Amino acid sequence: MDREAIEKRLAELKERSWDLAAIRRRFEDLLQGRVARGALGPGRAGEGREEILDRVQRRAEEYCYLLRNCAQASAASLFEEFGLGGAEMLRALRPFPGLAMSGGICGPVAGGLTALSLYFSPGDVLDPDTGPAYAASREYLRRFEDWLGSLLCPDIQTTLLGRCFDPFASREEFEALNRSGARERCPLAPGLGARIAAEIILEAMAAKQASG
Repeated sequence: MDREAIEKRLAELKERSWDLAAIRRRFEDLLQGRVARGALGPGRAGEGREEILDRVQRRAEEYCYLLRNCAQASAASLFEEFGLGGAEMLRALRPFPGLAMSGGICGPVAGGLTALSLYFSPGDVLDPDTGPAYAASREYLRRFEDWLGSLLCPDIQTTLLGRCFDPFASREEFEALNRSGARERCPLAPGLGARIAAEIILEAMAAKQASG
């Protein structure tokens, strides 16, 4: 875990001016198909790579701030950038932060794996070839854990917020979570998760381009 980099990003998020109305409009445009989404293919590999990664990360942070849902936010940013998925898949991801806040995997893990599966899995659902999707997903899990020290929501809450919260346990826990700065701090995880997934997709695009 790069604690210094995490603290630097948390400080940036704390000072950010969140234009909630603009973020909402963009997300609604995305759902309605009015946002020009990225096209799949090797032509984008290596073209403004850092700009792509920075955009994916920031969009995921913004969508998390809007939706208060890290799983949907990470997936939405990747769907937008790479032309994947859609509104129904985002709806399906609603209960995935911490596996319904039960102490399970962090929401961006679910969101990132969803996008990676859409990119790396065969178009035919009956095709049993799971190799590329599994390989990309395991690499994603490794990188995510390297950055944040865990795949589990309670551990990542502790890293970002100082302790973990269960907002369904009591009204006091719900209010404590709201006082913790979670809305500004938790977007770090989906932003980083989306960036890692985008790195893996761009690397695959570059390899495909290099192989002709």
